[in-house]
Amino acid sequence: MAAKDFIVAIELGSSKVTGIAGQKNLDGSINVLAMVKEESSSFIRKGVVYNIDKTAQCLTSIIKKLENQLKTQITQVYVGVGGQSIRSVKNVVTKDLPGETIITQEMVIELMDANRNMTYPDQEILDAAVQEYKVGTQFQLDPVGIQATHLEGHFLNILERKAFYRNLNKCFETAGISVAEMYLAPLALADSVLTEVEKRSGCALVDIGYDTTTVSVYSKNILRHLAVIPLGSNNITKDIASLQMEESDAERMKLKYGSAYTENNEIDNELKYSIDPERQVESRKFIEIVEGRLEEIIENVWYQIPSEYYDKLLGGIILTGGGSNMKNIEKAFINHTHVDKIRIAKFVTQTINTSNEEIKSRNSMMNTVLGLLAKGDINCAGDAYDPNGNLFPEFKPASHPTNDQRPARQATDIPAGVIRTEAEKQKAEEERRRLQEEEERARQEEERLKKEEEARIRKENSIWNKAIRGIKKFGKTIVEEED
Repeated sequence: MAAKDFIVAIELGSSKVTGIAGQKNLDGSINVLAMVKEESSSFIRKGVVYNIDKTAQCLTSIIKKLENQLKTQITQVYVGVGGQSIRSVKNVVTKDLPGETIITQEMVIELMDANRNMTYPDQEILDAAVQEYKVGTQFQLDPVGIQATHLEGHFLNILERKAFYRNLNKCFETAGISVAEMYLAPLALADSVLTEVEKRSGCALVDIGYDTTTVSVYSKNILRHLAVIPLGSNNITKDIASLQMEESDAERMKLKYGSAYTENNEIDNELKYSIDPERQVESRKFIEIVEGRLEEIIENVWYQIPSEYYDKLLGGIILTGGGSNMKNIEKAFINHTHVDKIRIAKFVTQTINTSNEEIKSRNSMMNTVLGLLAKGDINCAGDAYDPNGNLFPEFKPASHPTNDQRPARQATDIPAGVIRTEAEKQKAEEERRRLQEEEERARQEEERLKKEEEARIRKENSIWNKAIRGIKKFGKTIVEEED
């Protein structure tokens, strides 16, 4: 039977593109209805799209397979945005106020708009997280209603290279797939695996993926730093492959023998690990290679955490992603960061009902796409899909609001973590220009009326008019005297 109400989310990873469809229940739980995965290493590197056509073909294939499982056409999808080029930068916008001015919401929005209008060479602002506002010498989360002569807005801007952002949009455009919403994947992940206590007390979320490792730092429920390191679990596999073996064998050995930390006295110098029936490798050499690369990843993670938060991570470090499954990884992080509180987020906090074994294994690898699924709130289901009919049916316009149908949203109207697509940005820009033109027309009309009024006043006050008024007044006086 065809499903008539579901959400579809797509995660573009460096090793696989994952598409998932789920139905939300009133109690907040999610029923997974379908899931499809396809290899992506030939067209996505470090989480970034490099081949638009191959990515579009992959997306089209995933949609068709999902539709076949759902027996329903998909009208739109939710998309996670991540990858190596994403980084955060701090920005401060100031505003001087006359006298003791009471700060209004309009003033705050003006600061937010000024921040969003910042330009960075070759970089696109994907999202802007408000850190706090400085009123006088005091920092406030909400400055509205406070008297001040000076207001500062402190922001954390999330950037991505413009070329990569355009490539991602182009992929979905080429595939003919409507995007309901683009979401910052690290934020969707954080909302699904971190607790409120961890975010409030201060924590670092470390997502160890295939090609990249993403670090998100939270404090007082606010994202304070975001960075993507171009190192992941696949780098360990490649290092093992340097021991004269295929990468497939290296990956198998990593999963079987790999350990993030081994006590020196526990290493047997005589022990050898089997590559295949004919070949072996010394266990010590294998251990040193794995630990060496993992140590580099951990050091880069720690380097990305701003120094002012070193002693404020009361919520600890939370590990997730495929790389977090390595044996003794908590011990390795404790040794190199000296943070004692380490937790592995094996699964999302939402209740997920599924028969899919990959999801049921709860091995951290599905957390991001499940987090994206949880963010969806617009139905992605269309008409019934007939797999025996047209093999390549055209995508029909969504019957629910999409970025093409939704009223143009300005930056301040967009929820945290949501990224405007190219189409929505273009529509917002057109709306901004329209409003500017209306304001300009109103200004010109006001100026015209003002000039007409000034001309009338000048006419009334001219010498000739004064003379005429004087003659009329004199004539009136003569008539009155004769009467």
